[in-house]
Amino acid sequence: MKQSNTAELTSTKDGDYIIISWPEGDPENPMNWDKTKKWTTTMLLCLMCLFIGLSTAGYSAGIAKMTEELGVSVEAGEVGMFVFNASFAIVPMFLGPLSEFLGRNLVYLGCYAMFCIWFIPIALAKNIGTVIVCRFLSGCFGAAGTTIIPGTLVDIWTTEERGTVSAPLYNGYIDQNLGWRWIEWIQLIANGALFACELLLLRETRGSLLLARRAKKMRKETGDQRYRAPSELEAVSIKDLLHASTTRAALLLVREPVVFFFSLWLAFAWAMVFLFFSVISLTFVGNHGFSEGAGGLPYISCIIGTFFGLGACFHQKYLYDSATRKNNGVPVPEARLYWSTVGAVLLPISLFWFSWTQFSSVPWIVPCIYMIFDAVQNYLADGYGEYASSAISAQGFVRNMLAASFPLFSRQMFDNMKYQWAGTMLALIATVMVPLPFILIKYGGSIREKSPYAAATTNLEATSEKKKTLDVESTPASSECSRVN
Repeated sequence: MKQSNTAELTSTKDGDYIIISWPEGDPENPMNWDKTKKWTTTMLLCLMCLFIGLSTAGYSAGIAKMTEELGVSVEAGEVGMFVFNASFAIVPMFLGPLSEFLGRNLVYLGCYAMFCIWFIPIALAKNIGTVIVCRFLSGCFGAAGTTIIPGTLVDIWTTEERGTVSAPLYNGYIDQNLGWRWIEWIQLIANGALFACELLLLRETRGSLLLARRAKKMRKETGDQRYRAPSELEAVSIKDLLHASTTRAALLLVREPVVFFFSLWLAFAWAMVFLFFSVISLTFVGNHGFSEGAGGLPYISCIIGTFFGLGACFHQKYLYDSATRKNNGVPVPEARLYWSTVGAVLLPISLFWFSWTQFSSVPWIVPCIYMIFDAVQNYLADGYGEYASSAISAQGFVRNMLAASFPLFSRQMFDNMKYQWAGTMLALIATVMVPLPFILIKYGGSIREKSPYAAATTNLEATSEKKKTLDVESTPASSECSRVN
């Protein structure tokens, strides 16, 4: 490594420092890793995220037998789903800052190891209290799988390069033939095997931390204490990071109508996912005579629907890029919302359809949720510029709390109101929310101009500055999604 290519003398009030940086093409820079290493890292993390998500659906498949064996109500068993999902609303605010100080890899491996361990006491549980406590702790550590992954993808892929539901299918058969405890044991085996692979293959991707380690090594080797990485001079305290991820997110939620209503809209759509984890098997087993194992097969339609939704998001990206080009290269946040208007209309239609047929609508529901999710995340990221992470944090909190709450009453609601009327009520709520994307497409620009938080972004657009990629690691609770550009 040639120092002349990687170092620059800088004077500060604390003295002179030699600031090192990545030389062009440096193979230790995660952005310069070869494709094999990048894809290995990406696939390992995607599998981890998938397996963590499957634990939610897996648990729901065994609730009936578990509560019967432990002698408690089904509602008590649903609390296990609530605490797991609720932890995803809270813990990400703290995991992000932790990864900035300790590095992503240590947080990944440490949290995922603990996530795996909590399957054991759940599988051996003798009372519902043990199950609920362990599910909460499992969720706390599992949150790392969705909190930090977007930042890792930003670490190793360029903006241009960045660009499902299967647990209920097999867990019904596991529960039917082996019992609910084996759902936990099998998940432990699968997650344990993946953890072993990550322990061997996963490497640190946070470039600023790697550069700081290099500077530390150079200080030790040369004896010159002036060598510093930029992050060592610009370090933000963990207190400031926590403040940004909590206080500012709360302020945006209560002061910004766009953030509030979009958060509510996305939260409702996301809550439908977890509601249907509870009631789809209930309706098909109880209402149509499916066996317990076959009761999970309707989720195949969710897989099909997910691919339709993914295809719509690719077309949405094309529309957004076209709008940006027509606007002289200046991004138009409202152009993120075109396909969400389709999702907004189809969501209540699909809920009505499910309510009064209970067969054909499920593929419609999933792409609607997917399109809404994609549009809202990206609109908030574009529309709030430097405050984007806080805006996304706010909707993430509302979304996960609502998703955690819905399963607590979904079974009772569908039993007491009957399937048709319970679904109709949900469809009517979705209908009330239909105008949201249409209003934002028409009036979004003027609304943002009046916002003190979105004003910075508006000014940047007015001067045609090139939009920067949202660095999801800088504010921790951007949790479940990175920017899709």
